[in-house]
Amino acid sequence: MIKRVLVTGKNGQLGQSLQKIAGDYPQFDFIFVGRDELDLAHSETITAFFADKKFDAIINCAAHTAVDKAESEPQLAGQINHLAVKQLAHIAKQMDAMLIHISTDYVFDGTSHKPYMETDPTNPKNVYGLTKLKGEQAINPKGTIIRTSWVYSEFGNNFVKTMLRLGQDRDSLNIIFDQIGSPTYATDLAEACLAVIARNYSDVAIYHYSNEGVCSWYDFAKAIFQIANINCQVNPIEAKYYPAPAKRPYYSIMNKAKIKKSYNLAIPYWRDSLKVCLSQIK
Repeated sequence: MIKRVLVTGKNGQLGQSLQKIAGDYPQFDFIFVGRDELDLAHSETITAFFADKKFDAIINCAAHTAVDKAESEPQLAGQINHLAVKQLAHIAKQMDAMLIHISTDYVFDGTSHKPYMETDPTNPKNVYGLTKLKGEQAINPKGTIIRTSWVYSEFGNNFVKTMLRLGQDRDSLNIIFDQIGSPTYATDLAEACLAVIARNYSDVAIYHYSNEGVCSWYDFAKAIFQIANINCQVNPIEAKYYPAPAKRPYYSIMNKAKIKKSYNLAIPYWRDSLKVCLSQIK
């Protein structure tokens, strides 16, 4: 039986990556919607959208992801990242649909010195992280949460594409070296989401997913230029010399043992996935 799968946020990095691989999953009938069809900023439009529709699964890729902008738009970020998620969870429960919600490493404060487990205490340092955490907490009736980090792809705006653009224009760049994490290629994350749906787990669970390995933003930038054969000097700087409205965690490496074991996933090393992504960017 073919499952009807709704994907919100079709124009985002993960939404576009899911569209890219959808043809590899004939067992799913995908319905991709963006803000024009389903605007999570307005609760009444969410109610109206689902009034005459039924799905077997929902992958919520939509979010207010402008981390710095969220500091000055807490109400909007709260509506999209928290209240709309609560509404989606209620709707999913009513129609007995599986819900996968994408969350973030920013629910942690970054003071750990070992990879974060799903059960570790949360303590977000910014509005974005706080609203995403509230969204997680609102899902409890039914749903699977996948926390991820440093997402990039061949689509939209992201660190990789910014580095490619700046690297072509400048001789040198100053990049933060004291924030440590793991990049996530959106296509790999998309595959993980569909692995969860394919297994049809309906338990409420939190999983961590990023590519394997560890790096700083400085390391990441160096790798981008090396693989793309761009001659641009990268200078390491401390985060305090690059002030931003929203505080970032200094350490946001996540332990992925749980999702690997539960779904028998082989997660690619971040540099290998970066090579794949760069080969897709023309």
